Amino acid sequence: MPIATRAFAAVASDKPLEPYSFNRRDPGPDDVAIEIQYAGICHSDLHIVHNDLGNTRYPIVPGHEIAGVVTAVGANVSRFKEGDRVGVGCMVDSCRTCASCREGEEQYCVPGMTQTYGSPDPKGADVGQKITQGGYSTAIVVDQNYVLRIPDSIPLDAAAPLLCAGITTYSPLKHWKIKPGSKVAVIGLGGLGHMAVKQAAAMGAEVTVLSTSDRKKADAERMGAKHFLINSDKAAMAAAAEKFDLIINTVSATHEIASHVQLLARDGTMVMLGLTTEGLPVYAMGLLWRRRAVAGSLIGGIRETQEMLDFCAEHGIASDIEVIAPAQINEAYDRLEKSDVRYRFVIDMAKI
Repeated sequence: MPIATRAFAAVASDKPLEPYSFNRRDPGPDDVAIEIQYAGICHSDLHIVHNDLGNTRYPIVPGHEIAGVVTAVGANVSRFKEGDRVGVGCMVDSCRTCASCREGEEQYCVPGMTQTYGSPDPKGADVGQKITQGGYSTAIVVDQNYVLRIPDSIPLDAAAPLLCAGITTYSPLKHWKIKPGSKVAVIGLGGLGHMAVKQAAAMGAEVTVLSTSDRKKADAERMGAKHFLINSDKAAMAAAAEKFDLIINTVSATHEIASHVQLLARDGTMVMLGLTTEGLPVYAMGLLWRRRAVAGSLIGGIRETQEMLDFCAEHGIASDIEVIAPAQINEAYDRLEKSDVRYRFVIDMAKI
């Protein structure tokens, strides 16, 4: 039978999120039904709710940082059983046949991955769902191939943000082969940035945090950063020129990046992770003079996401969180827009 689900949804770009009820599909043979216990609030949720990209379909239930417990499995499911601690990240399906999917890089699916919320949802037709609905809800049904196992050592509430923030930073650190002795800079110590610091430090890198003020310096050092740089300090920026192998840029707003390119060593890369909606000027001279690059990275595939969860468990890494009740979602959105969170809001869905 369909699963009656309580949630919070956005109904318009200029209105607060509000209580919303809908049905999840009855689990099929390959599906896992999950009771959602915690859901992280990602900055990209704000962009979708406010229709910053111009393609939001309402009503929409945000949330792609999902942690919970399996309540039922389909007949073909062999990887999970009732009671397992599991997570769901930014995608719930993909074409499975393109080169990216075959290589375990489902996030780059050529036809396009099925996102956890806001994508066309042919599997939801029987319960009247035209688009996928996300994790600010009490339940979700997902194909077993897109469900992650959460190690027992990571609390479920602190694990939820790993399903987006954690993999979004882990994937470029692995792709650009960060290892002991690598020099990594992280721009912005927020939901993504604090995960990048912890993970890069655990990989043995020498980590520097770049920020607009020193108010988070103690936090950065506690997380594993060796250095803290104020990016408006011209003398300090000049002293750091050509130092870094990789710069993880997590800022989700329009900002100046051309001067930061000068911080890259020869063959260094600045990887953009923040979802910005305006262009950011970069000048060719700063790139070609040291064979530098500016690149992007989008979450990770399912295999890599499981690897990330296991890595975090091995190294005692979890997100720094502030747990809220569903009724506090709109207040949390207001605070997130002001960067007033250390470092991820997580919704306790049991309180809905």
